[in-house]
Amino acid sequence: MKKLWLSVLLVALLSLTISPQAVLAKSDGPGQVNATDVQIVKKVTLHGPAAKGGKTVPTATTGILGDLLSNNAKKYAIVIGINDYPGNGSDLQYTVADADEMTNVLVDTYKFDNVIELTDAAATRTAIYKAINDVKTSAKLGDEVVFFFSGHGAKGKADDGDKNNVDQSIVVQEVVQGTLQFAFIWDGELVQWFSGFQTSRIIFVFDSCLAGGMAVLKAPGRVVCMASTINSMSLEGAAWGGGHGQFTYYFAEEGMWNAKADVRPKDNQVTVEEAFDYAKANCKSQTPTIADGFTNDLLP
Repeated sequence: MKKLWLSVLLVALLSLTISPQAVLAKSDGPGQVNATDVQIVKKVTLHGPAAKGGKTVPTATTGILGDLLSNNAKKYAIVIGINDYPGNGSDLQYTVADADEMTNVLVDTYKFDNVIELTDAAATRTAIYKAINDVKTSAKLGDEVVFFFSGHGAKGKADDGDKNNVDQSIVVQEVVQGTLQFAFIWDGELVQWFSGFQTSRIIFVFDSCLAGGMAVLKAPGRVVCMASTINSMSLEGAAWGGGHGQFTYYFAEEGMWNAKADVRPKDNQVTVEEAFDYAKANCKSQTPTIADGFTNDLLP
């Protein structure tokens, strides 16, 4: 088993970054910001059995429920997963399954009734921007919003409105002169796109490499769950539930859907922090991280 995971790490290091052509091409949607030194950090697909997980250690959860939603509050979600990227060398296998799983958990376990799921060719920068603005228009004070992404991450120096020397991005697509090409939504852009919401109760989940860079989205009332640190990778593979990202499998399927994260306290409900702690304890060769601005624990 140790040899298997060492080989995975070696493959990850050898194929960690790629430099797609025309990353700064003008799109037909919301303008792509200028960026230099852009590198896509590919999520690693594991071929083989998963390593055995560990015992949940409470690092994020307090065991105390924070403010609950009122009975008339509405729940909105934007769920994104991209398997089919432009070209032949960057495709993933299980990110759409991640998106489907997250949608199922939100609808069936947490009774979300307003879910926008965007996958593959539908997950363009334009469509994501529109979805965020549509939810921003609809969500009122006291409502809840979830934003989930599973796919590749990227880094570079982007003119995205912040002062970071190195920026992180989720890698999406955009129609450029009638053809789907790589597109990027940078951390500073997401900060801007998610400003102006009436509600502060927003949950972000990023299952991608370099996800830790999205900690800049933290604000009072928000929780940002990230599958990896600002400079490390994320894994997917058939070993996790027949095909999922490692983090999404333990966070959403095992932690929330199967309620294995229901431990602090054991009360037949799973908070975001409980699910994160369960995922962090079980993920191997990647390090989930959290930026939590919600007081106590958030029950979706």
